[in-house]
Amino acid sequence: MNESCRIIAVANQKGGVGKTTTASNLGRALTYEGKKVLLVDFDPQANLTMSFGIEYPDELPLSMHNILAYIMEDQELPNKIEYIQCGDRIDIIPSNINLSITEINLRDEMGGERTLSTLLEPLREDYDYIIIDTNPYLGLLTINALAACDSVVIPVSPQLWSATGLTDLLKTILKVRKKINPRIEVEGILLTICDERTNLFREAKGLIDEYYKGKVTIFNMHIPTTVKVGEANYYSRSVMEMDPKNKAAIAYTAFAKEVMQRGNKNSGKVQTAAEQSG
Repeated sequence: MNESCRIIAVANQKGGVGKTTTASNLGRALTYEGKKVLLVDFDPQANLTMSFGIEYPDELPLSMHNILAYIMEDQELPNKIEYIQCGDRIDIIPSNINLSITEINLRDEMGGERTLSTLLEPLREDYDYIIIDTNPYLGLLTINALAACDSVVIPVSPQLWSATGLTDLLKTILKVRKKINPRIEVEGILLTICDERTNLFREAKGLIDEYYKGKVTIFNMHIPTTVKVGEANYYSRSVMEMDPKNKAAIAYTAFAKEVMQRGNKNSGKVQTAAEQSG
């Protein structure tokens, strides 16, 4: 196993906070730093898969749904080259709508919360980073992602942020840490879709600092709102590829460097944040 490989889940039970965009651009920014990256689409909506240029994910012969079914049925997995789609310096395990069936099946699976971990652990040896894009609610798929990861990036939009929702997620991470995955840490809170000129941003940033500063890392870099991000998603490219001088491209590059530098500095802070915010 590659001990230096880090598995990072990008999670928030709210939709519309830039979760998939963050997973995609973080992964691609890390490749520009010379890292080998695997993206894991763990959302039945398959937006990360489509952002990779896979136009019709429901037509894939092998996707995350099939691979997890092999594991749950104790069958030998296909060769990884059959289910890992390879790109330019970055790979992906794709998803499609059938993953929603998997979530139903996981309810009856003994030790089902560790199914994704069973798949990803052997893949550590091939990558420096594995980035998991989760679905936008705290169901069994998200629990699987938390059980499999080393740390969690929590994207938060000033327009949609909720102290209650964020605290619920932190409490879930704490439960997973106590019962399933003792190594899990909060990588940090990332402010996304930001317009720093607005009162809304300043008020939300102030409240997030009030609730969580000193308890959970709040990334220094904020991801600004820009049409280039949407254009890049539409053309299945990263915003860095689309326009490297764009403010969002610069922000994601800086964010990736923060992730690399931060390492495991947040050990022990999950419990503090969840309990003090509850």
